[in-house]
Amino acid sequence: MTIHVIGAGVAGLAAALTLAEAGRAVALHEAAPVAGGRCRALPDGTDNGTHALLGANHAALGFLARIGARGGWVEPEPEGLPVLDLRDGRAFRVALSPLAWGNPALRPPGLSAGALLALARLALPGRDRAVGAAMAGYPEFHRGFVEPLVIAALNTPSEDASAQRLGAVLRRLGGRGATRLLVARRGLGPDLVAPALARLARLRATIRFGARLRRLESAEGRLTGLDFGEDAIALGAGDAAVLATPPWESQRLLPHLETPAAHVPIVNLHFAHPTPGPLRFLGMLEALCQWVLVRPAGVSVTVSAGDAAVREEAETLGPRAWAELRRAALAFGLPGDWPEAAPPCRVVKERRATPRHRPGTALRPPRLPLGNLALAGDWTDPPLPATIEASVRSGEAAAQALLAAG
Repeated sequence: MTIHVIGAGVAGLAAALTLAEAGRAVALHEAAPVAGGRCRALPDGTDNGTHALLGANHAALGFLARIGARGGWVEPEPEGLPVLDLRDGRAFRVALSPLAWGNPALRPPGLSAGALLALARLALPGRDRAVGAAMAGYPEFHRGFVEPLVIAALNTPSEDASAQRLGAVLRRLGGRGATRLLVARRGLGPDLVAPALARLARLRATIRFGARLRRLESAEGRLTGLDFGEDAIALGAGDAAVLATPPWESQRLLPHLETPAAHVPIVNLHFAHPTPGPLRFLGMLEALCQWVLVRPAGVSVTVSAGDAAVREEAETLGPRAWAELRRAALAFGLPGDWPEAAPPCRVVKERRATPRHRPGTALRPPRLPLGNLALAGDWTDPPLPATIEASVRSGEAAAQALLAAG
């Protein structure tokens, strides 16, 4: 009896691990030549983006612990997130937890009792609405704290973003250590994907790359076959599968499945610029560079909700971003040489990075669309937005659903 996992992104890796740890025979099939999905490492080992976790991401951190990779994730800014506001050149630190805002040096711009109350209201379950409209009375607090949080967590501009989705994030941030910001010391390749694959190999799971699923075969409410084009796999009575693919691929394979209608791009820039010193993670306001991760091997920039940036040519994106990075390096005293001319830059555009999390768009697709087929993927786990945390939760939920179904 074998359970086939289709897709080796984070959701597929989490599903495969849960099933293999339960003693099931697991076969993992991935269309790409590498694992990781949208969290994949690039060929030179750098990440496709400035991925970060919070202490509140219990599922993701638990997954890292199970694959022996938790020690590779470190807190680069324990004293508060450094932020550079390009509107006026002000550099400051802000705490992600309201519990630390008693310290004036860690308060976000525009904080007031009314703004804090409005943020608290967003954390309460209730009628869904756009975050921007809910925070319209507190423009500076919205610009300096809420909007960056919304874009980071929901990858959707706050004028469009669902307050219910943001509320689901805010409700998870109240525990001890919940707002600790963590990044992979070496990158997602060595500190997430490779350890997951190694753990699966030790559990005797089989892993196959370059295997794109062409078609699902079913009969009488059960999955009966997997058609990979050059080869096909017939499923026996005790076999099952997890479909851990992007929503458009899942809908291609299950045409009647309801999936998100709109997606938002993310643009990532990777500068070949070795920088001595410790890891740094920076935020920027009124800038192309929203999030900056400085590692000894190079500098990475993420532009979330990147509708405008995805349309811009790489030849102008790189120099624009580099000019902003030089200002950040000066403001925060980053070590090394930051010349005026931009170093070589790789631009990666994820045109369908996540669903556009608008009010009223949360879907709850069936976890078991067929008796022996489970769905996984960050888009299947409302009310959380599409994140690493949602991916892990969905993969574990899909595996548990199959285990419970026998």
